[in-house]
Order: sequence, then structure tokens, then C-alpha cells
Amino acid sequence: MDDFMQAAVEEAKKGLAESGIPIGAVLVIDGKIRGRGHNQRVQKSSVVLHAEMDCLENAGRLRAADYKRATLYTTLSPCAMCSGAIVLYGIPEVVIGENQTFRGSEEYLRSNGVKLVLMDSSACKDLMGQFIRENPALWNEDIGE
Repeated sequence: MDDFMQAAVEEAKKGLAESGIPIGAVLVIDGKIRGRGHNQRVQKSSVVLHAEMDCLENAGRLRAADYKRATLYTTLSPCAMCSGAIVLYGIPEVVIGENQTFRGSEEYLRSNGVKLVLMDSSACKDLMGQFIRENPALWNEDIGE
């Protein structure tokens, strides 16, 4: 696992330690992390603070040219909301830790020119798998089921 995905996993673990959903993300521009985030729907009683959205919020205002040089690393395949933000800001590449426990809007991203890199990370799968087994109701709430 590379350093950027490891940073996303660390964010996911922060979320879990806060009794939240263990999904993390980092935004990388020019080889440096510009934003970090983790799912905070539970902690902040938020309807929108998925890991990717929290990460983008924490990156702050960026220029369009910055987003065009960015890569978003996320421990789990992005949902429709997060994928919409990725397309809206023109982020050209998303590195996904895993997409077996949840497959988000990958076809939408591809159809909008976003390059997807799937790491198939056992660390990401194990983290989500354990969480889903222990918290099925919370997981189903998060994915809208």
C-alpha cells in the first residue's frame, strides 16, 4: 500500500475510533496531501459528510487548475454524491482502496473521463468487512438501504 492510501486508511481508523463509519480519503496535489477527511455522518449528525466530502471541505478553496492536477485517494468506492463532487471539481483520477463491500458510481466517473485505479486493498476490505458485520444497521443507513 502506498503512503497516500495509508493516509486514507489512517483517516478511516480515526472515524472508527470516533464510533463512526471507517471510510477515509486524502486529496493529493503535486505529490503532497492537500486535504484529509473521514466519514463523519455519525459524529456530526451530518447527511453529507462522507469521507470524500469531508476531505474536499478540509482542503479548502482551491483553484480549478489545482483540482485538475489532483488525485483523490479513498478507502471505498465513491457513492453518487461524492462522485458528483469529483466530476464537478474536475478531479481527473481516483484511487480506490476497495470496491467489494460497496461499489459506488464508478461507471459515472469513467463516463466523465475520471481515471479509476483499484488497489483491491485487503486492509480496506478487512476494515469495512468487520465494521459491516458489527454494525449492519448503521452501514445500511449510510448507503441508503
